[in-house]
Amino acid sequence: MTYSEVQRLRRLDVCAVSDALDKLQLSGVVTGLPQRSSAPGGVSRIAGRAVTMKVGPGTPPPGPPKHLGCTAIEQSGPDNVIVVEQRSGVEAGCWGGLLTLGAKVRGVAGVVADGPLRDVDEAIAYEFPIYSRSLTSRTARTRVVELGTQVPVTIGAAIGGEVVVNPGDYVLADRSAVIFISPEHIERVLEAAEMIVAKEAAMAKAILAGTPMGEVMGGNYEHMLEN
Repeated sequence: MTYSEVQRLRRLDVCAVSDALDKLQLSGVVTGLPQRSSAPGGVSRIAGRAVTMKVGPGTPPPGPPKHLGCTAIEQSGPDNVIVVEQRSGVEAGCWGGLLTLGAKVRGVAGVVADGPLRDVDEAIAYEFPIYSRSLTSRTARTRVVELGTQVPVTIGAAIGGEVVVNPGDYVLADRSAVIFISPEHIERVLEAAEMIVAKEAAMAKAILAGTPMGEVMGGNYEHMLEN
């Protein structure tokens, strides 16, 4: 069976992919966006291609009035993660309960929001995975608008590193962090991460078989990312 890049990414944990990025000297890891709700069964990991949305104070693009997030949902499906930037400093939700329900019905993989999330209890009840910078009760109405969909967005705190996310970038998130990977690097990252997972699985097997820890986690492990 041949797996797509998104399917392969879903089989990997964030830490292995983070190690792969280190090995390849690539950026893309963002911390500080904790999981607020999960998929059925408590599953936290999500992966997919980014559908992006930028939210903040200002004037919405020309055209008929439309609630923020609707266009992103309409352009998304099971292999997509909606990625939202709301870094304006205005405490106003950039995602909420009805949007969560709409995304779930659409089959969207999840949402990553660098900004405040509303209606978190609804997201938990719907069992829809969302990661966000913060929580709020404050509505977007009269405070922020959708400034663009499928545009480059900036995700991450300056202290931990910012990542510019473009539409179609690959997204992987679990309880450890969120990772963004450009399509041009995805094959190299997947191959490196799959190699790391295989090596660590062999090491875990050795530990379970009684091999001393110092032997298992010796020089080979310390230099694994260099090889």
